[in-house]
Amino acid sequence: MPEALTTTAFSARIVERLSIGATSRRERVIHSLDGLERPVHPHALDDAGAQLWHLLQDQIRDEMGAVDFLLGLDAGGILPTVALAGAAQLPYKIAWKLHLPLDGVVRFSEPHALRTDVYAYGIASGQRIILVDDEITTGRTLADLTRSLREAGATPVAAACLVEDTTRGARERLAELDIPLISLTTLEGPQ
Repeated sequence: MPEALTTTAFSARIVERLSIGATSRRERVIHSLDGLERPVHPHALDDAGAQLWHLLQDQIRDEMGAVDFLLGLDAGGILPTVALAGAAQLPYKIAWKLHLPLDGVVRFSEPHALRTDVYAYGIASGQRIILVDDEITTGRTLADLTRSLREAGATPVAAACLVEDTTRGARERLAELDIPLISLTTLEGPQ
């Protein structure tokens, strides 16, 4: 007989990073879906995707309209993107730190990373896109992505994340660009 499934509620916290580069942030958000501290049951990922999808529907239903796909950021954004895509039954794409000879390239910057250039491919004018990442702190990466997508004629509809650090101004930065930020949970700085 299989053992009973137990899933815990989504949780997150901020920890100090060790061995970091000069441009990297000194802290990192870790969460219960990243598999760092304990194994993650697939139900936990499904639950987080469903919760995030319900929040998007509740908070921006009128602004959402038809969405063509989700655009997740590598590497941390892959899990929430796949989870949200499953819950919403929407296709997804992932932006990578790989410069490739593919059509519809949009380049943007992740200023706090060691390798700052990120690329989304297959972007076309008129596409409506929800941006997805695991954690948002300053919002600079998503703001730069929003501007780059708009230059290509695409329309970022909203940004969704698992964890928002509310002390770094991401929500305000994205609001200046008319991008609503939907967060599964929020943190208020180092714990």
